[in-house]
Amino acid sequence: MNDTQQTVRPAVRDEPDGTPEPLKVAVIIASTREGRFAPTIADWFTGQTAQRHDLAVDVIDLAEARLPDQLAERPGPEVAEVGARIDAADAFVVITPEYNHSFPASLKTAIDWHYEEWRAKPVGFVSYGGLSGGLRAVEHLRQVFAELHAVTVRDTVSFHGVWSCFDASGEPIDPTVPETAAKAMLDQLTWWGRTLRDGKAVRPYAA
Repeated sequence: MNDTQQTVRPAVRDEPDGTPEPLKVAVIIASTREGRFAPTIADWFTGQTAQRHDLAVDVIDLAEARLPDQLAERPGPEVAEVGARIDAADAFVVITPEYNHSFPASLKTAIDWHYEEWRAKPVGFVSYGGLSGGLRAVEHLRQVFAELHAVTVRDTVSFHGVWSCFDASGEPIDPTVPETAAKAMLDQLTWWGRTLRDGKAVRPYAA
């Protein structure tokens, strides 16, 4: 759809008590590697989002989505399903490890299968790894999402030396720092998400 064909979305309605409609956030689990640590991070993070009544979360696990590696003109049902969920989201949080100073190929494939679905929406990051805590993966992702006209929020959540950050039950050994970081990132994501959602309801984004 080109710019001249875009239509104005209906204005976002508030809840009956006057509070804004919850922001629809797609949480994308990037790693598909066998033995991955991603579920532990995702379980903890979705526990943080569950404490917020201003968010409605949809978890997209790329290990379960099984998107094709080869991009094609006629994508299959797996691509269509994920694409619809990305399109429905107002904002995104990407949970990613760092592989060889960057992010997983599975995530790049998921990003590249779609385009307009990402446009004019905010993206937050939860990263993990060794000494860098996955931050080099995040910096590469900022460049990729900028090309897609998405807005990446400044603050991130990062776990440095992740294997020593969680206990046997999957809870952070020192929860104060990551919980504080998660709140700051989600506050920024929510502000951008609401602002862009409301703005697009009045005036379509023209790329």
